[in-house]
This record gives sequence, structure tokens and C-alpha cells, in this order.
Amino acid sequence: MTILKATDVGISFGGVKAVDGVSFSVSPGQILSIIGPNGAGKTTLFNIVSGVYTASRGTIHLSGENVTGLAPHKLAERGLSRTFQNLQIFQRMTACENVMVGRHLREKCSLVPALFRTPSVTRQNRETRAAALDLLAEVGLKNVADLPAGSLPYGACKRLEIARALAAEPRVLLLDEPAAGCNPVETEEIDHLIRQVADRGVAVVLVEHDMKLVMRISDRILVLERGRPLSEGTPQEVRDDPKVLEAYLGQHGAREAARA
Repeated sequence: MTILKATDVGISFGGVKAVDGVSFSVSPGQILSIIGPNGAGKTTLFNIVSGVYTASRGTIHLSGENVTGLAPHKLAERGLSRTFQNLQIFQRMTACENVMVGRHLREKCSLVPALFRTPSVTRQNRETRAAALDLLAEVGLKNVADLPAGSLPYGACKRLEIARALAAEPRVLLLDEPAAGCNPVETEEIDHLIRQVADRGVAVVLVEHDMKLVMRISDRILVLERGRPLSEGTPQEVRDDPKVLEAYLGQHGAREAARA
């Protein structure tokens, strides 16, 4: 069953087609990686799917509903969460508080009870903290729950951002370069975490430049070049596609790789 489907999506900026006729679909528990050279349109496509940009053509369907053009918070309410290429955590808040922020869509609270801190609000805050601690344990950060997020190592901050995205209980998780800037040990931790999320039945779509990570964890891979789809298939199919080799290595490099 398809949970997220993009059909013939496109967007232009000043006459430049940043994304042009891209389609893909992903099912619960599936990991789809979107790769391509710099400037291929990967993050722009993410921004369309997550409601940051509105597509000039094509449609986005989430759980069968046409959600094209919906604002990010509306998509989050419907079960789509994302992380960003550059860290977007609250540096002065604790790790636990960062994750608690991600649960606001799942809380039921009006202004007056919050102002007077009624028992229901106190109970809900306690439940939210407990849920946040569970997520921190899942990403291996429970022991730093009460430390300022800004004091954590870079790789830990990457996992913290994923934990906050998971706090909204998404059915689809978009990860924009989750391993960027991470060392090999941190990348392995991200690898394990992504697999863990998918095993829970969450559909994962990621943009990533670490090809070893992509080839290890992906069920399918979509390759973009200059905003257009170049290739799609299993990791092995994409690895063996001459068009992909040429896009990454150039014609000479592709010929050399084919001979190897």
C-alpha cells in the first residue's frame, strides 16, 4: 500500500526548472533514497513534498488524500515529519525539551488551562516528558536528556533532530542529509536508527550524499539530475545504470568504471 505518492511534480524559479516531472511513491516500512549530483533538485523536491514550496505542476498524495500545497503544519497533522539539511534544534533547551516540542501536535490543551497549570496540564506535561525520554532512549541519548542541546556532539544533535521529528508520531519521515558531517561511527548510528524507524512501519524518504549509507539501507533509489528523474530502482540496479555512472563520474569515468 502506497502512503506517499508524488506525481509529475515540478517547480520553476525565474524560468529555471529546479524540479521537472518527478514522480515517486513509498510504502509503510520502506526506505526510499533520493540522490543526485549537487544542484540536482533533491532538497527542492523535499521542500515541495513537505509544504515549504508549492509545486507549479503535479500532485502530492498522503494516505490517498491530495495534499498538494498544504502548509507544513497541516501535513504534520496528517502524519508527515521532516528534518533539515542544517540542524534546526533549540541550542539552549535541553535534549528532552527539544523532543517535547515535537509532540505539541499530539497534545490537547487550550489557553486557559495552560495559563493556570491545571491538573490536566500537569498530567499531560508529565506524559509528554515520559514519551520524550522513551524517544531519547531509542536514539541513544537518554543519558543526556537534561543537558543543553548545544553542548552535545554533532552526531548526537543529528539523532536528536530525528527524535524530535518522531515525536509527532509520523507515518512518513523525510530526512534531509541525516549523516552529513558525521564521522564513520556516527554514520553507523544513523544507519541503525533509520532501519529501526522503518521496522516500526514508518515510510522513510531520505536525501543523502553518503553512497555507502544509501546502498546499505535503501529499498529503492531515485536518482535526479538537473531536476529531472534519471534512474530509479533497487540499489544494485541503480549502481549498474550507465546513466548514473556518467552523471557522477562523467563520460570518461563511466567508461573506466564499466571496464573495472
